[in-house]
Amino acid sequence: MLSSITLFGCDEQTDKNPFLTQEYGTPFEVPPFDKIKFSHYVPAFEKGIEQDRQLVDLIVSNSAEPTFENTIVPFDNAGKLLNKVSNVFFNLRESDNSDSLSIIANTVLPMISNHRDNMLMNSALFERIKAVYDSRLTAGLDSAQIRVVELYYRDFVRNGALLAADKQAELRKINERLSLLSLKFGENLLNETNSSFKLVVDTAAELEGFPENVVTAAAERAKAEGQDGKWIFTLQKASMIPFLQYSANPELREKLYAAYCNRGNNDNEFDNKQVIIETTNLCAQKAKLLGFNTYADYVIAVNMAGTSTAVNDFLAQIWPAAIAKAKSELMSMQSYAALCKSYRKIKAADWWYWAEKLRKARYDVDEKTLSEYFKLENVRDGMFGVANKLYGITFRRLTDVPLYNPNAEAYEVCEADGSHLAVIYFDWFPRASKSAGAWCTTFRPAIDKANGERTSAIVSVVCNLTEPAGDKPALLSLDNVQTMFHEFGHALHFMFAKGQYSRTCGNVPNDYVEMPSQIMEHWATEPQVLREFARHYLTNEVIPDALIEKMKASSTFNQGFATTEYLAASILDMNWYEIGADSTVTDVNAFETNAMGRIGLISEIVPRYRSTYFAHIFDGGYAAGYYVYMWSEVLDADAFEAFTASGDIFNPELAAKFRKHCLETAGTCSEMDEYVKFRGQKPSIEPLLRNRGLLK
Repeated sequence: MLSSITLFGCDEQTDKNPFLTQEYGTPFEVPPFDKIKFSHYVPAFEKGIEQDRQLVDLIVSNSAEPTFENTIVPFDNAGKLLNKVSNVFFNLRESDNSDSLSIIANTVLPMISNHRDNMLMNSALFERIKAVYDSRLTAGLDSAQIRVVELYYRDFVRNGALLAADKQAELRKINERLSLLSLKFGENLLNETNSSFKLVVDTAAELEGFPENVVTAAAERAKAEGQDGKWIFTLQKASMIPFLQYSANPELREKLYAAYCNRGNNDNEFDNKQVIIETTNLCAQKAKLLGFNTYADYVIAVNMAGTSTAVNDFLAQIWPAAIAKAKSELMSMQSYAALCKSYRKIKAADWWYWAEKLRKARYDVDEKTLSEYFKLENVRDGMFGVANKLYGITFRRLTDVPLYNPNAEAYEVCEADGSHLAVIYFDWFPRASKSAGAWCTTFRPAIDKANGERTSAIVSVVCNLTEPAGDKPALLSLDNVQTMFHEFGHALHFMFAKGQYSRTCGNVPNDYVEMPSQIMEHWATEPQVLREFARHYLTNEVIPDALIEKMKASSTFNQGFATTEYLAASILDMNWYEIGADSTVTDVNAFETNAMGRIGLISEIVPRYRSTYFAHIFDGGYAAGYYVYMWSEVLDADAFEAFTASGDIFNPELAAKFRKHCLETAGTCSEMDEYVKFRGQKPSIEPLLRNRGLLK
């Protein structure tokens, strides 16, 4: 184990801390990953916290009457160093974690929680902000400034500024403990996903019918673990899903899927059940302290939905059609299985296998065939091409910037006129140090300075896609392709965001944040886009129109399942965070079973995320917020319909309006108002239901 001196000590004379320099001195001021040491983090966090303290002291010691310029502006500028080190540290914890980073996290998370509380519960600071808030409508402020004032005032109130001192002390303890519980949940899940289980296949006969690249990847994984001549499948989805789709052995399917579904639920050192119980209990207590009935009410009050009732009504509106379609899909698969003389009752672990079989039989298209047209590099370039046609931006591979992992790659993004827009990193493949899933984040957010200069965004897209295997390149599933476009949509939002104030620049409610990402998925499967990038990896043949038609015909296939498993997870999330402070949960599995029983979830479908590995809501900032993907889908489906209705999916006028109102200024103004400026009307739910095949 590394010593605390190695991790936390830093001699400024012999070990220059790059975080504490005015500039990094790298191209585009990207983080100097090659120069950052573990020993740099804690001193940088400490220095950043101290700088913020000094800045707040200057604000509150100002004897002049509080104004926007002498109170709000300096407070909005706080956190520069703290954000600088946080954006590197916490991003690397997710994408390239290590024991050392975990040790540091346990030290700095309580520090950051305590510092945040010190800022937001500072009564003198709050009094100045309140004074500006009270006079905001008569002080000659413009609409953007008024919005910033109102949001900061709300932030302080929502974080305990109006509480009595003893209640603030209680809230501080809750916040600190929640930060450590989140860390613990994530570390447990990382271990359960990447280390606790692997399925070893001994005979090639078990892999008959598998895509060659999947078999090769499993063989290479086994060889790397000293089991040459065998094949290893893991709980990473890029490994697990193909096995579930192609394995004819129901016992092995069930073994692998059971291990996946029981992550964090094995009564071992990585068990998450007690973490969940304590987390939800503390969240309920926090909500009560702040005047809310439940934590869900607290969270959703600042979202577009407004109330937990609105969210529950929205989910309930879609559930009946989704579960009915899922049951119909199950009946079709069971009938097909009977024709194949496989009379076993279909279980949850069998769904992918029989769905793939039925898709092939019904539409003559399967994932194996499609993946041969989805070479990673081609998909990436096609994605860049879509962004170029919509917004005129271009991408140039960078070879002179430091990378945090040798498997990452970086690009400069330029506007149509050649001016610099952003830097974007891509990190495509799974590894033991990386969390599961896919996400987009920033190493530096964009901001427009008061002097007219702009700080450009440094963005990172992280995925866990199908890897290259043997002499084959990375061949992606359709889901992989859509994931790439999805995360790239987040990146475009980060890169385009405009605004002078950090509180509002690109800063949108959780139930809006998925709209810019999900709309990009629509372009991924449009025929004219597919013809640009979908080329056979061996022949370079453009994807045949006949295959595109089959994709289109099968686009709503299995959507009952997809919608139901998503809705089930969303409802489970709401159930956890609608627990009141006076209620007690002692059995996580029983709570989950009861929640799913009340909505009539069939046993053949498991929620997309069971409680013990539901990282979105226990470690990812989506507590009482997993619903946002579908709420945002109402917006993105309606928005894309504007493009298709115009007869040109690259309509330049619409693209310019979408960029301006839905990507650049969303956050600085009301998101719905900006959406209406783009669309000319409020969104309709019908496009979403139609896209998912849920309209009767």
